[in-house]
Amino acid sequence: MLAWQADSVKGWLLQLLLLHTTWEMGSGQLQYSVPEESQHGTFVGRIAQDLGLEVSELVPRMFRMLSKGREDYFEVNIQNGILFVNSRIDREELCAESVVCIIHLEALVDKPLRVFHVQVEIVDINDNAPVFPLTERHLAIAESSVRDAQFPLEGASDADINANSLLTYKLSPNLHFTLEVTESHEHSAFLFLVLRKPLDREENAVHHLLVTATDGGQPQLTGTVQLIIKVLDANDNVPAFNQSVYKVQLFENAENGLLVIRLNTTDLDEGPNREVSYRSSSFSPPNGKEKFVLDQETGEIHVKGNIDFENKNFYEMQVEAQDKGNPPLSGHCKVLIEVLDVNDNTPEVTVSSLSVPVPENSPPGTVVALISISDRDSGANGQVTCSLWPSGLPFKLTSTFKNYYSLVLAEPLDRELVSEYSLVVLAQDRGDPPLSSSSSLEVPISDVNDNAPTFAQTSYTIFVKENNPPGAHIFTVSASDPDVAENALVSYWLDEKLWPLSSYISVHSESGKLYALQPLDYEEVKLLEFQVRAKDAGLPSLCGNVTIQVFVLDENDNTPAVSGPAEDTPILVKVPLAAGHVLGKIHALDADSGYNAWLRYELYGASSGLWRVGLYSGEISTARPLEEAEGSNIQSLLVLVKDHGKPVLSTTATFSVSLVATAQAVQSDARLSRTVGKAKPLADTANLYLIIAICSVSSLFLLVILVYVALRCQSQAKEEMMYGPGTATLVCASEVGSWSYSNRHSHILAGVSGEPGAKSDLMVFSPNIPVLAENGKELVPNAAGQVSCSHLYIYSVLAQN
Repeated sequence: MLAWQADSVKGWLLQLLLLHTTWEMGSGQLQYSVPEESQHGTFVGRIAQDLGLEVSELVPRMFRMLSKGREDYFEVNIQNGILFVNSRIDREELCAESVVCIIHLEALVDKPLRVFHVQVEIVDINDNAPVFPLTERHLAIAESSVRDAQFPLEGASDADINANSLLTYKLSPNLHFTLEVTESHEHSAFLFLVLRKPLDREENAVHHLLVTATDGGQPQLTGTVQLIIKVLDANDNVPAFNQSVYKVQLFENAENGLLVIRLNTTDLDEGPNREVSYRSSSFSPPNGKEKFVLDQETGEIHVKGNIDFENKNFYEMQVEAQDKGNPPLSGHCKVLIEVLDVNDNTPEVTVSSLSVPVPENSPPGTVVALISISDRDSGANGQVTCSLWPSGLPFKLTSTFKNYYSLVLAEPLDRELVSEYSLVVLAQDRGDPPLSSSSSLEVPISDVNDNAPTFAQTSYTIFVKENNPPGAHIFTVSASDPDVAENALVSYWLDEKLWPLSSYISVHSESGKLYALQPLDYEEVKLLEFQVRAKDAGLPSLCGNVTIQVFVLDENDNTPAVSGPAEDTPILVKVPLAAGHVLGKIHALDADSGYNAWLRYELYGASSGLWRVGLYSGEISTARPLEEAEGSNIQSLLVLVKDHGKPVLSTTATFSVSLVATAQAVQSDARLSRTVGKAKPLADTANLYLIIAICSVSSLFLLVILVYVALRCQSQAKEEMMYGPGTATLVCASEVGSWSYSNRHSHILAGVSGEPGAKSDLMVFSPNIPVLAENGKELVPNAAGQVSCSHLYIYSVLAQN
């Protein structure tokens, strides 16, 4: 390895020696020139000819050319021996700012070895324009700078040389600056920007100037630099609002934080000189500070409190804008805020002078109340219409003035139909949406005594048993008066103008209870007919009346009474007698009526079987034939007379029979003839009385019918009637059925049917008796209009002696 390195060093030294010898042998030198930026193939020179070489020997002698450390900018055409440009040549890149730029070449040939030195000068062309260090230069000059102030600038450079690098400068036309150039032989020129006119940043904050550098080459090339001059602000402008007066409309009830307005100010300064803060210098009214807030940084006015149109509808604010310069400058404006109405207030209904209660006899047009309507809103929101609810009431609203109404009576009133009215006064505005409110009124109607007490019926029929205890309550009358208070306070009394009844009946003045003051005796009084009057306590008082018919019901309180021959006077009977021969008759009467007066006859204690008595006739007859042998004795028959009442009352009668034989008949004929002679006139007299009674009853019945028809036709006139105790005998339906009433009065019909002392009871009733009561207890007629009860009956009794 070391031996090989030693051989290599010896080889290099040998080559250097040969080259040095060759250099000494070819010491000739050629010089060429070529412009830079020449294209490939540009002719430089005939190097073979200039070196004294034949073209034909270039190849054999291995002609070649070397460049010292350079690229192969040049090449030799072996075919013609011409040197030409091989690649682009940039003088500024090769030689920078050197005045002379030469490329050294070496041409070598062999046989023998020769070295030729060739210098090619690269000639400069004006291919580089002047270049400024920056294409854009920023300057900051205060707008307060004085005139002729200078501001240095950096000049341009040109990579070319000689005249191609001689530069001249020019400033674009402007009103404020000029360009001054100071020449220096040792250094490049000095440039100054000179202020010729004061600057105004607010007029022009940035100036754009163009400095142009032109070289001396041909053609001339130029370079430019853009000067951007920013004028530094001085606080010489006050903040200015774009309006001196701002007018804003704002709806009431705006939400807190709502933006009302954003104030715009303009300060032509910049930086801190244009930074503006806002403040409110004054408010009108002073409480506006509580309603609005001013943002000091942005100038925004926001809602702070409750905005109510009805409290205040206009606000005025003085606003000051101040910059942050030194000294600070201020601008002012006025903000006028008009609050617009929103329909946020319901109408208010106020009722005054309410005149209640209203008398029911008040005429139409009577003012009941004064009503005022108010709405704090304005415009259509404050226009109110008023109405009454419900409709159909006897009241109406009459407008008396704007938003004032009178509640007046439109129709007659009747407290008995409606005692109180509930009214609702509705008020509705014309806003959108409309708001409404209401006020309720209670209008009571005061009573006027315009209604007389009235009874439920025009008459009452009462049935009361006789022998009632004194002071017994027999019935209660009740009159109603639809009025109220003292007008409805009813008192009762008996009308005794036509018949004194105070000894029989009394009425409680407050309760209307009827009392029997003494025991009633059916046998004395059978009917009490009278009027009870009811009077209210109004002024003037009004009266009503009702007819009361009190029928006294018979009780079995009388025992049968026997009338006829004395017990010690026997009846003479001649034997023999056939069976069924009537010997005589027991005459008995009962002061009671009906079943209580219906008598039946029985033999008491009879065991011989000779005699019998008619069950209802009282006739005593033979039960079997009597023989003559049974004569010459006296027999006494004890007859038991009983009524059908409950409890049964009875009496006894003794009937004596004297039986005589035929021989004794002559003596008794004379006495019997005298007895029969006396009986005939009595029978004739009884028949006469019966005929007279029948005619009287018929006439009276016809008269009653006529009077009844007349009263019916003149019922409206309410003529006075005769009232008082009657003599009617009340007889009711029998056990086999019930009967309807047929007439109002009852009469006693008495007649003789061939016998003296005969008795017949008949009673007919009125058809319009609505109520039946026993001791005050009412009995209601059935669907056919009849009243039926087990103890009522119609019965006729004929009593014979």
